Amino acid sequence: MKQYSMKLVTIVTESILEHHLEDDLDKLGIHGYTIVDARGKGSEGMRDDFWSNQGNIRIEIVCDEKTSDTVTEFLYKHYYSDYAMMLYVSDVSVLRGKKF
Repeated sequence: MKQYSMKLVTIVTESILEHHLEDDLDKLGIHGYTIVDARGKGSEGMRDDFWSNQGNIRIEIVCDEKTSDTVTEFLYKHYYSDYAMMLYVSDVSVLRGKKF
């Protein structure tokens, strides 16, 4: 079965940013993404959604390398200094390359 090499951009950040990030991703031409609630512990301490809008979300985007670079540079420039945010990019293989 043919596999296509893509990038997986993973964003873990404050849930209060969800709607802002959705708007930004649309403006950047992102065709699809997945958003899920995320919990855990890191340098900012324990993050859960005990209080409304205090939790984290994880956004995953499968895209080509150019789009990955565009998204990560934009988020780094506009959010990294003011919000708890972690970005990482992984190499992935997908079966339906034209979908992305």
